[in-house]
Amino acid sequence: MSPGIDALLEQARSGVRRLTPHETVEAVRLGALLVDTRSDVQRRDQGELPGAVVIDRTVLEWRLDPASDWRIPEATGYDREIVVVCRQGYSSSLAVASLRTLGLHRATDMIGGVQAWREAGLPMSDRPADIRY
Repeated sequence: MSPGIDALLEQARSGVRRLTPHETVEAVRLGALLVDTRSDVQRRDQGELPGAVVIDRTVLEWRLDPASDWRIPEATGYDREIVVVCRQGYSSSLAVASLRTLGLHRATDMIGGVQAWREAGLPMSDRPADIRY
C-alpha cells in the first residue's frame, strides 16, 4: 500500500529549511539562484518572478547538476544556494528533494509558491521570462 502524496511531501520537506517569500528575496539578493518551474500557462496567469530563471521541471536536474553536460552557466557547484518556486509550493518541494539527492544540499523552495509571493505584495516582473531549455 502506498503511503500517499502527503507522506511523500512530508518526507521531501524533512530537514529542509523552506523560505518565506521575503526570505527568498533576501536569499536572491545574497546570491541564491531563483528557479521558477511553473508552466507557461501558470506564468501567464500569475506573472513573472523578477530575477528568476525558468526551467521546465522535466529537465531541472540536468540543468542544475554542475557535473551535467546540459547544465546552465549558473550551476556553478554543489554548494550553490538554489530556491525553487512553483505555483503553490508543492511540486517545488518534490523537485528540491530530487536536487538534494543529486548533492545540491543547499537547494530549498519557497513556502506557498508564487501565490504566497503575490499575497505578500512583492513585485512581479514586467520583463520577459529568462527561459532555459
